[in-house]
Amino acid sequence: MASAAEQLAQNFNFGAFSKATELRNRLLFTLGALIVARLGTYIPMPGIDPAQLAQMMQHQSGGVLDVFNVLAGGAIGRMAIFALGIMPYISASIIMQLMTSVFPELDALKKEGESGRKVMNQYTRYFTVGLAAIQAFGIAIGLEHTNNVVMDPGWFFRITAVVTLTGGTILLMWIGEQITSRGIGNGISLIIFAGIVARFPSYFGQIFESARTGAMSPIGVVALLGGAVGLVALIVFMERAQRRLLVQYPKRQQGNRMFGGESSHLPLKLNVSGVIPPIFASSILLMPTTVATFYAASITGWMQTLVTYLSPGRPVYEVLYALMIIFFAFFYTSVVFNPEETADNLKKYGGFIPGIRPGKKTAEYIDYVLTRTTVIGALYLAFVCLVPELARTEIAIALGGTSILIMVSVTMDTVAQIQSHLIAQQYEGLIKKAKLRGARR
Repeated sequence: MASAAEQLAQNFNFGAFSKATELRNRLLFTLGALIVARLGTYIPMPGIDPAQLAQMMQHQSGGVLDVFNVLAGGAIGRMAIFALGIMPYISASIIMQLMTSVFPELDALKKEGESGRKVMNQYTRYFTVGLAAIQAFGIAIGLEHTNNVVMDPGWFFRITAVVTLTGGTILLMWIGEQITSRGIGNGISLIIFAGIVARFPSYFGQIFESARTGAMSPIGVVALLGGAVGLVALIVFMERAQRRLLVQYPKRQQGNRMFGGESSHLPLKLNVSGVIPPIFASSILLMPTTVATFYAASITGWMQTLVTYLSPGRPVYEVLYALMIIFFAFFYTSVVFNPEETADNLKKYGGFIPGIRPGKKTAEYIDYVLTRTTVIGALYLAFVCLVPELARTEIAIALGGTSILIMVSVTMDTVAQIQSHLIAQQYEGLIKKAKLRGARR
């Protein structure tokens, strides 16, 4: 039998938007904040020659800068004030998650509730500033080693670049937090989503231009678009897939009344790690290609051979890419999900998995199931990210499995939050009607 929430979701209609004033205001705030975030990708950093920069980015095609350029919505290609994007914040968040498993003090702080979460967020912001400053300085040095991109190299340019790019990341971080608290959806994810979507018109323009000039046959266009639709369907199915573990709560008597005895489910997603494994794997593998572009004159011998074999499209690159995605899927899942902590929480509230002894045995069983679901999730991530690479077309690689994965995941999360607001608004309407009927009686 469907629950009340499921029944309300099934009766969902767009007419409810007209009554949901708070939801409408949140959507408008989110849209305005994303527009501001997009405008920042067009404000150039001082001291850069745009023509030389465009030429350099052509040579960087397929490198790690090209990957980050997609996630930054094209800001790196224009070397805008938001060129670093939100990646330093994401990296800082991952570092904090890793540190909680290493330092007991941080783990205890995480368990303190709202107050501990605020302190952890503050530490994450400090890490973000530090990482952004280091990355900005590295970009400034790299640009100075590229012929004529920097009009006036020196410490003034380096300091200016660090202040500008770090300030841009901090502003993006603040916008993302404001969207999360005052808008709809996860602000950080939506900023990345907006940057990816903003480049799609140019991708579709390339597709139709290729079809018009004969560079791509009509059958190829249909196959490319059909493959993209099929990939989206696969991602939706896999992101919604769960392995549910039955959890039973025993009956208990308080006075003359009996409580408990109900059952619930512990949902384990097939893809717990999200989009982090592909991003990390591509960043590490493409780093040699990027460094080789900046220092092409000084790279010879075995280093040149290594860079050649680690270039996108090479069999060695594809195999290593898949293996690293699988590795980071297991690694990140072990960081964000702790079977022992979950088992302790179940035992604390009296819950148990039928046939499994509470405590250590429950943790071992959850870990056993999680390992097997992660195998499926890791193989799914590797497949989604390798399909565009194996398609061997420039447009398919530009779209990228990672980009499609981010878009679908963020869209599903945002739609779920919109539905939650609408369901809450419908509940409030039902409660008001019930109170009015009770008052009339």
